[in-house]
Amino acid sequence: MIRAAQFQEYFQRYKTGFLVILLCIFYTVGTVGLLSDQRSSFLELSFLNLAISFAILLIARIAHSIKFYLFCLVGFFIGMGAEWIGVHTGYLFGDYTYGKNLGPLWYGVPLIIGVNWIMLTMISAAVTAKLKIHWIIKAILATFLMLILDLLIEPVAIKSDYWTWNGDIPLSNFIGWFLIALLLQILYFGSKLNEPNKVAVVLFFIQIAFFTIQNIF
Repeated sequence: MIRAAQFQEYFQRYKTGFLVILLCIFYTVGTVGLLSDQRSSFLELSFLNLAISFAILLIARIAHSIKFYLFCLVGFFIGMGAEWIGVHTGYLFGDYTYGKNLGPLWYGVPLIIGVNWIMLTMISAAVTAKLKIHWIIKAILATFLMLILDLLIEPVAIKSDYWTWNGDIPLSNFIGWFLIALLLQILYFGSKLNEPNKVAVVLFFIQIAFFTIQNIF
């Protein structure tokens, strides 16, 4: 029998590979489910999907600090605050409302959305981690990567009842997304929290593939 200390040693040694495999299995099952006649049942698990993805991202993280978790707290409230403004005023993003497939809402905004802003910030930033350029340029590049994700997410979100626009998707949505993403990236990079993390990079490209497939089919 493997003792707890041995298990801990093995897990740390093979953690990255294990978490990458777990993510691949998780999103493959989700993709197949969403393309099947059980789509509605899988959509109801969207909240759980994002929560588990974020948990895996935290487990994969190399450096844990008070500063990092403070960023998570601040990032959560920035994301939730921006979405609250968007939902209740139409400013920042445009005129939209959230549906029922993203879990519990707080004043019309799913709680998981605040978490998702943090997750997208981290995985987009990780893609730029090894680039030998100034951190401000990295932050801008990571912001554009987040914008690419938003472009892929929007059509899927509408048909999945994540959120609904009153009319066509306005240009203000992408401008607002870019500005909030840039603020989060500047806070993240400026606090020196970005790190080269293979799991985070893999999760970024898994999400690219996941939403691309959903758009095609």
